[in-house]
Amino acid sequence: MTTTVPLEAAVREGSAMDGLRPVCRHAASFGRYAGLGSGVTLAASAVLIALSQWIPWVAANALTTVASTLVATELHARVSFGHGRPGLAGHLKSAATIAFGWMVTSAAVGLLAALRPGAGIVLEQAVYLSATALVGIGRYAVLRLAVFASPERDPQNRTGNGSVTAMA
Repeated sequence: MTTTVPLEAAVREGSAMDGLRPVCRHAASFGRYAGLGSGVTLAASAVLIALSQWIPWVAANALTTVASTLVATELHARVSFGHGRPGLAGHLKSAATIAFGWMVTSAAVGLLAALRPGAGIVLEQAVYLSATALVGIGRYAVLRLAVFASPERDPQNRTGNGSVTAMA
């Protein structure tokens, strides 16, 4: 026998909304991550342009990457993921994720230079920012799931009153 429960009753019990809470939480976290990351990346891009006038582009990219990673790690840990100060271990793990990103952005701009010598700063920055955006999506997943994992990811079951009970 099938019974139907009015939507209001299901919402009051939480069963209808429980499935949406993680989605909303992750969407909000990703929104904060993307906003902060975009701001830091655009600032880093401006610094990169300035630095590359005095030192080789690869060196300017490395310096800019280190500085922006330190700033972004602090912001993401505190604001995007609500984790608090990341500490040395958080910074080191975050830096490890960015090493791959640095290689990808350098390779993308290097490939552009090989395929279209003299492409110009606008195309160079478009390639750099596009590669950075793709790397950023992958970095979000790693930071969210491994570096700044939230307590809900522990192999424990949360009860409705916010307390945590171990799974049998």
